[in-house]
Amino acid sequence: MTQDYAASIRGKPIPKQHVETFLRTDALRGAGNCATSHNGAAPAHGHGAALSARAARQRRRWATQVIVTDELARHACAARGLPPPDDVLPMHLLTIPETDVADLGSIIAAALAHSPAARALLAALEREQHIPETAVRDYYDRNQDRFLTPEALRRGVDPYNAPDPSDIQPYEHVQDGIARQLRHAAARRAFFDWLDQARADVVYAEGHEHPGDPSQPDHEHRH
Repeated sequence: MTQDYAASIRGKPIPKQHVETFLRTDALRGAGNCATSHNGAAPAHGHGAALSARAARQRRRWATQVIVTDELARHACAARGLPPPDDVLPMHLLTIPETDVADLGSIIAAALAHSPAARALLAALEREQHIPETAVRDYYDRNQDRFLTPEALRRGVDPYNAPDPSDIQPYEHVQDGIARQLRHAAARRAFFDWLDQARADVVYAEGHEHPGDPSQPDHEHRH
C-alpha cells in the first residue's frame, strides 16, 4: 500500500483523500462531538496542542472506519445481488440521531447515516430475521410494564405493583409491534457480526487504524 491510501480491502485501495474530504465537512464536525458506545468514537475537541493532535488522529481513524464500512457494505450488497444503492459520495454525512449513537456506536451510526449501501444491507438483514411467536409472547410477558394502556399512564399506575389486567394492553394489540422491534434488534446484531467478519479483509495504513485498536497509543474503546 502506498502513502496515498488510508486502507485497502482485498487489495482495492481507499484513497486518503476520501478521509480528508470527509473530515472537512461541517456535518462530520457536529457528529464528532457525539458520545460513543462500543465501536470507537470521533473524540471531542480538547485543550492543548498534545490533546488536539491526539483528537485529530482519532478523528481521522474514526472517519476511515466510516468510509471503510461503506465500501464493505457495497461489496456485501453486490455479493447478495441487491440492487445498487443510490450513490452517495463518501464525504456526505446525514444527521446522526443521538439515540443511534448510543445504541450503535458512533462509527456504525455514522456509516448508516451516510451510506445507502449500509442501510440497504441492514434492511436485507432485517428481512431475513425470523422471530418465533413464542419469543414475541415471552417478551410481552416479561415486559408488561412497557404496555400500560394510555388510561393507566394518565392515572399514574405503577406497572411494578401488580397492576390490574385491564391496565395492560392486550397481547393481540401489541404483538406486531413487538415482532418488528425484535426483528430490528436482531438485524442490528447481524449487522455487527457481519462487520466484525468483513473487517478481517481490511489492511490499514499507519495513522488510519481503528480508533479502538489497542496496538496504537491513542486507542479509545468505550462501553
